Amino acid sequence: MAKMPTVDDVAEAAQVSRQTVSNVINSPQIVREKTRERVQEAIDRLGYRPHASARRLRTRKSSTIGLRLDPLRDGISGAVLDRFVHKLAEQADERDLRVMIFTANGADDELAHIRRLRDGSDIDAFILIATFHGDPRIAWLIEHDVPFVSFGRPWGSSFDDPRHRWVDVDGRAGLRDATAKLRASGCSRVGYIGWPSPSGTGDERRAGWEEASGFDADGLTTYQVVTEDGVDQGAASARHLLSLREPCDAIVCASDSLALGASMAATALGQPDLPVVGFDNTPVASAIGLSSIDQPLDEVVAATLTLLFGPEGDVVLPNPDSNEQPTNRLLVPRLVERRSTHRAFGETTGA
Repeated sequence: MAKMPTVDDVAEAAQVSRQTVSNVINSPQIVREKTRERVQEAIDRLGYRPHASARRLRTRKSSTIGLRLDPLRDGISGAVLDRFVHKLAEQADERDLRVMIFTANGADDELAHIRRLRDGSDIDAFILIATFHGDPRIAWLIEHDVPFVSFGRPWGSSFDDPRHRWVDVDGRAGLRDATAKLRASGCSRVGYIGWPSPSGTGDERRAGWEEASGFDADGLTTYQVVTEDGVDQGAASARHLLSLREPCDAIVCASDSLALGASMAATALGQPDLPVVGFDNTPVASAIGLSSIDQPLDEVVAATLTLLFGPEGDVVLPNPDSNEQPTNRLLVPRLVERRSTHRAFGETTGA
């Protein structure tokens, strides 16, 4: 493996002292233009990157984002967070930012970690995930002027409070569009399997199905199953929907875990071509050919970093105040169609 270039290598290549290289990096205005250009050319040619730790000591900024990881639930739904963290690490690295991962046992324990990390100047800003109704983390961070952005809306409070920077994916639009497309292709009884309320994310996804389902009040009750997340729960729910006097001819789900169970149940009941649509487009959905709604995580991460640091750079922006315009981004997902669902959507598949 090639040795990473050092400041001495740059100094030798540019025929200047170590101090001159340091001045070009840290105080370029005090260096003569021709010398500065020569040093910069050597930096670019060698691919030298200034030592991040030294820069952090000098600026008294950690250039670090803190993120709490939730425990994996079933290895399927947790894949979305895995992908989010990977993309966050990649895009943060492009800005010379670091990501610090920590674990906590609930919201109160997470706030205790945040206080400790913030007091020790280890973290410049935080990213919250899995926001929920009455989330105490949001109010505390705003009150204590801690820079943060959440991947998830402020359920149960004002979506437009500019002091809360947030990014989310429009699950309502995703389920609405998938349901409408199934109905347009000839499916007249599109059932829904989702989570108990209140669940900000789940309630939004269910609302999208309700808007496009075409059912009256009785139909919305008949063709909807509320359950906890999981493959077994999805299978049991699908068996119920397929046992009705007028059974579903398609099913949309709040997650890929539920959709996987529904697809397995339909196959076991002799209906392998029943259109089933999940949400999150996890690797499992891709591997088994399950149609799913994809969250644009590259865009989510880019918007998250922009809200915290601006379009470029590694200096965290001041917290917005209550007089500013809303500081949020609501992104639109897309349906990824696979396997037998193609036929329901009026498309053809290969032999």
